[in-house]
Amino acid sequence: MAGRRRNTPDHPARSGPQAAPAESLLPADYDLAELYGAGGRDEDDEDLDDTAVLVPPIALPPEEELAAAAMAVPLVAHAVKLARWSAPHRVVDEFGDLVEEDRAPAARLLGLAAEDGEVTEEAAVEVLRAWSLACDLDLVELGTTQAGEHVAVTMEEAADAEAGDPAIVLDLWLTAAGIVRELAVDTDSLDTEGETPDTEEDEDAAETGLAEVEEASEAAAELLDEAMQVLYELTAFAEPGDETVPLGVLAALLVVPEGEEPDEEMLGEITDIMVALDPMLADLAELGVVEHKPIDPDLFEEEEEEEEPVEAAVPEREATAEDAARFGLVRLTPLGQYGVREWLIADGYDAPLIGDLAKGDAAALLRGLAESPNVMPDREIEVWLARREPVAAARELLAASRGLDAYSPVRRLYTMAAVISLGEPGDTALAEFVDDPELGGIARELLRNHGKDYPAPERADVLWGTVDHFAAVLLTTRGDAAQLRDLVAGLPVTDNPASYFGELWRVPHPYTAQVLDTVGELHLDRQVAKEARKAAFKAKSQKGHG
Repeated sequence: MAGRRRNTPDHPARSGPQAAPAESLLPADYDLAELYGAGGRDEDDEDLDDTAVLVPPIALPPEEELAAAAMAVPLVAHAVKLARWSAPHRVVDEFGDLVEEDRAPAARLLGLAAEDGEVTEEAAVEVLRAWSLACDLDLVELGTTQAGEHVAVTMEEAADAEAGDPAIVLDLWLTAAGIVRELAVDTDSLDTEGETPDTEEDEDAAETGLAEVEEASEAAAELLDEAMQVLYELTAFAEPGDETVPLGVLAALLVVPEGEEPDEEMLGEITDIMVALDPMLADLAELGVVEHKPIDPDLFEEEEEEEEPVEAAVPEREATAEDAARFGLVRLTPLGQYGVREWLIADGYDAPLIGDLAKGDAAALLRGLAESPNVMPDREIEVWLARREPVAAARELLAASRGLDAYSPVRRLYTMAAVISLGEPGDTALAEFVDDPELGGIARELLRNHGKDYPAPERADVLWGTVDHFAAVLLTTRGDAAQLRDLVAGLPVTDNPASYFGELWRVPHPYTAQVLDTVGELHLDRQVAKEARKAAFKAKSQKGHG
């Protein structure tokens, strides 16, 4: 699976092999932001490039639930059922397909035809598709007897799958999803096959046509991979129940450059990608990878019936949810999340699960939260706390948050958030740290805020805590100026900034100088900024002489 790339002016979006003609601009009748509620990402968002793709952590149901969902996919269930029905072996034709006389009983076995009813052509096709998948999944093995008879022998995996073995079922489903994923991007090659070239010119034309088909399939595969990874990211950050994405939003995220609004040309590209993705997503939906509502085919007929250009014929009006739905909807299922994650891992990407960090002790949890670039701290802390007794958990976190190393401010930031979330048990643990050299000041401050009768922190503790909190925000925001300005403006600088910073630069904290430098850069009051820069110089000088 290719790493997901956002489109830039130097990297134009490629349309899939089934892209609509340029004049068929389905979404162009509406404003994109109005219709889909989405456009390019904000300029302040972190850029992801081709060499450093961060895959957000996700939460997956237990394997038993995923396996049950996989066995609920009709095509997979039918393949398993046919394989078991064939045990220990069954005669097949020379191509490995079920013989003619077995197809009707197979259709009735799968519930595709009534016991005494006629088997339709559609039912027979479904039987052959399910049998073909059973062969592809090695649920049956094709061979020849000594008498020259072609047979299919049922493998043990068929019984294990029917019994619901999660590992076997998920492995079979993942293989099936991979097969469908490959078939979904295959381009119709009928024009380049089936005819024998009569001349050298015909042979060259056939080779050129085949190369074009292969190129189109590769482009479609890349487009589908990028779309699935974007869906994976969107689903990871979505609130429960909000995982469904308009197809136009998905296409826009592949077309619209960072921080830009879509123009008319981009709207055409978005339409092309929507039309290219639509049938591919329909194929994946059959395996339960996604839930998919296709583009309304009437949209094309409506456009063809228009005698005037679309821009003039369609009156301006506010788009509705129903309008957006007509352009297609897609939702990555939990089973689909499992599948995409496995594909990402196979391609060498780190695709963590929420709760991975919560498996260790407090020190391991805090180290992972501080050092991992793609982590959801709140979710990891929530999982970690849920597995432990509250007071003991708070006590362990507080002890592990001590230190003056590079990541220590971040550890304390996450620890205090976790302890506060525990309520009274957290306060019980905090009371044990009121005299701690590093944690005592913040412990007393939090307890007082919660109505407990404790003396106010010493001035030195308050200043140390100010630097420590600022350093944590500086580290977790990666120095983002927009997120730091409010913190800078909220510093308790009095009318005498020289006095305040004269105290602050003496704070024995490893990040004192960096904090003062940041204040000097971002504070809107020129006098305050000047005093902060002077204090930063003194803090660096003191550190150099230390």
